Amino acid sequence: MNTHVKQFRRFAQYNAWFNARLYNLISTMTEEERRRDMSAFFRSIHGTLNHILLTDRIWLGRISKHPHGFRSLEKTGVVFEFASLGQILYENFSELAAQRRETDTAMQTWVAELTPDLLESDLSWSRSTGQSMVAPLWHVVAHLFNHQTHHRGQITTLLSQLGHDPGVTDFMALASMPEGAGS
Repeated sequence: MNTHVKQFRRFAQYNAWFNARLYNLISTMTEEERRRDMSAFFRSIHGTLNHILLTDRIWLGRISKHPHGFRSLEKTGVVFEFASLGQILYENFSELAAQRRETDTAMQTWVAELTPDLLESDLSWSRSTGQSMVAPLWHVVAHLFNHQTHHRGQITTLLSQLGHDPGVTDFMALASMPEGAGS
């Protein structure tokens, strides 16, 4: 199997594994802690979690329009239009957590469809400003996972500031497990 394909499948597995751990920890916090404005880019832990889910669904929506027609994305919650990148999709934390799990499962199913040829193909999309963009699909997939990691890093900082230990966050913690572990 192609290295990029294996890498993205493992990143999708890491994403689901880490999100499950993160949401489990955050579920033990008070609503006030989750929503406290800590001057993060998306203000709070709750705002940042919503941003990650929103952008994942925006990218999945864009990817769903790829000429290949990914079957796994046909019934996935995707976003084609949004008011802002700070838009709150789910006010209720339990609903947000359930939607995160659903999206993580969809992402793992979707990356299972990726092939080396698909990753080399171009994806065309329009930015929210209307600007047309084109990039190899593998750039988009790399961005999708990098974006999640970036914002989860912000969340772990906020958790630490609130006195909550997020534990091990490194990809290598999962990568050192046998494939399939941590799912």
